[in-house]
Amino acid sequence: MSRPPLNLAEIEAAGLAALSPMARDYYAGGARDEITLGWNRRAWDAIPLHYRVLVDVSTRDPSTTVMGCPVSLPVLLAPTAFHKLAHPEGEAATARGAGAAGAAMICSTLGTVPLEDIAAAAGGPLWFQLYVYRDRGITRALVERAEAAGYRALVLTVDAAEIGTRERDAHNKFALPDGLTVANLAGTAKAALGPGGAGAAGSGLSAYVRSQLDPGLTWADVEWLRGITALPVLVKGVVRADDARRALDAGARGVVVSNHGGRQLDTAPATADVLPRVADAMHAIDATAEVYVDGGIRRGTDVVKALALGARAVLVGRPQLYALASGGAGGVQAMIELLRAELLEAMALCGCPDVAAITRDLVEPPA
Repeated sequence: MSRPPLNLAEIEAAGLAALSPMARDYYAGGARDEITLGWNRRAWDAIPLHYRVLVDVSTRDPSTTVMGCPVSLPVLLAPTAFHKLAHPEGEAATARGAGAAGAAMICSTLGTVPLEDIAAAAGGPLWFQLYVYRDRGITRALVERAEAAGYRALVLTVDAAEIGTRERDAHNKFALPDGLTVANLAGTAKAALGPGGAGAAGSGLSAYVRSQLDPGLTWADVEWLRGITALPVLVKGVVRADDARRALDAGARGVVVSNHGGRQLDTAPATADVLPRVADAMHAIDATAEVYVDGGIRRGTDVVKALALGARAVLVGRPQLYALASGGAGGVQAMIELLRAELLEAMALCGCPDVAAITRDLVEPPA
């Protein structure tokens, strides 16, 4: 592209063109028929914004806090795996780009750069996303390392009791290329992620998850995690109000409304559709509980809608990978800056001088 990208769709096109076919399908694909993958995007599009007029928006401030950490805008980088499939520097480059834009990054257990090296590269706040291994000693060690490295929160993914079948990965027999491993488990047999078997199990990731991660996870394990760390715990993968209430009962400080980017249970509801029920249920119990949302967010107007529906901030997943593939750390920073510019424009046109003014009446106007 001879000019800088104008939007995240153009970043996606450039990123997809830069990736290998296997990496492209891994990042872009969803579960089974990819119905939820499509619903996520269309649900944001379907929400109209009932803008206010004659509000002084000569200055606008999109900054906020997330789990007490100041950030320059309510956009975090969602936990996504295997960044070295997109760029040789992997998650370290992503962290530099996020830090340069004043955004927080959530680092995946399944990173291709050790969590300590990501922390050394980062210029902004980091959270750590946790998968619970069958070997709880591994899980405890990851938590201890994240605390020691300065991570500010733990994000427990709870929607992966079984891995959803991603048919693109099965066709490609997805595996990490030679030289890439699950870097947080370097030096152990659990660092390798080779090809899977035949048929739907052809994905090496499917084989890895089924053999290594604990399918017996329950609410008692959220309480266990709270008991071994001083960090705040958020539960990621919630689409029901009753589960959100259980998360608070188990000691979580918040939840991420997420269907895993449409990569787990196909025909799970779009996150935009369930966000207000989850947020209302949590805030009725604890007004300080923080709700986050991911899934299909591609425009600044989507961010406004998410905040109006009760989210503290949004998470963006695939766009960071496409930006990384096409532009490295600078591409990640530029992607976040595009969202910032769109958010500031939407705030002006909605009559919102700051994020506190982004309230439910923008999507559910009074009579």
